[in-house]
Amino acid sequence: MATSQPSTPDSNAPGKGAMQFIIVTGVSGAGKGLATSHFEDFGFFCADNIPPALLPKFAELCMRGGIGRVAVVTDVRGGLFFNDLNAALKRMRVLGVDYRILFLDADDDLLVQRFKETRRRHPLSDEYPNLPDAIAAERAALQELRGQADKIVNTSHATPRELREEIRATFLDNPDASRMQIRVESFGFKHGMPADADLMFDVRFLPNPNYDREIGHLDGNCRAVVDYVMENEVTREFLQKLSDLIYFCVPHYEQEGKSYLTIAIGCTGGRHRSVVLTNWLAQGLRDRGYRASTSHRDLDRSAAEAKNFVGPSKESEE
Repeated sequence: MATSQPSTPDSNAPGKGAMQFIIVTGVSGAGKGLATSHFEDFGFFCADNIPPALLPKFAELCMRGGIGRVAVVTDVRGGLFFNDLNAALKRMRVLGVDYRILFLDADDDLLVQRFKETRRRHPLSDEYPNLPDAIAAERAALQELRGQADKIVNTSHATPRELREEIRATFLDNPDASRMQIRVESFGFKHGMPADADLMFDVRFLPNPNYDREIGHLDGNCRAVVDYVMENEVTREFLQKLSDLIYFCVPHYEQEGKSYLTIAIGCTGGRHRSVVLTNWLAQGLRDRGYRASTSHRDLDRSAAEAKNFVGPSKESEE
């Protein structure tokens, strides 16, 4: 049995009294692993290959721990334990667990092709060495459960993005909470480039407040520095071009199913220009309904350097 934590905490997740409990099941090779990864991206605590008899106890533990969203995979890999599923579901109803079932299916010819391509064994291959017979036997074992499913998805011709959207639309109480998370990060090139950036922009060509004796000791969160940077004509022209690019790319990244996007903006020290533009871009994304946060990687480090500020020379670095 494998478990995994959600990628990030979700403040929109239900509380103890409103736990979402999703049972992911279906025929082998239909994409249950992919579905689980989507649930993880949506903030669910996920567990794979749980014997049905353990479902009620597992649900109790999750409720006791205050876990608001849970997705578990259970299928014929449980062997003889799978016969306990109906009793387990009845027990969960008695406990007040509001579970829902996602059943994944696929056409037989596609299943045969997928098993041949991955060279994986079918869970019933010991009993049915012939793959089509194993698939037929699995279908028979799952027939009753399929009839109880809240959602059946045939993945034969569905893309990963389409499966993700089916899950989002069907099982998320607040679909907007599952939107792509965007982090806009400022940094200083002299401290090294961030390794996790998806998009990176160098703004060292913009006028540098560090050379102004009155505001050089301040940082990009201060009004005087913001005005210095934003009132420059070159800055305004750059931001117009930057926003055109970002607002074009972001919805396409989201449509492709990307869960996280990191946009890095760098100046020399990560204290002035990059901070101003990071705040500006993140706010613009939020104004358009995106989930955007800011991170100023080198601001504290640069602040320590600024304590002994006496006014830079043209040879000094920000």
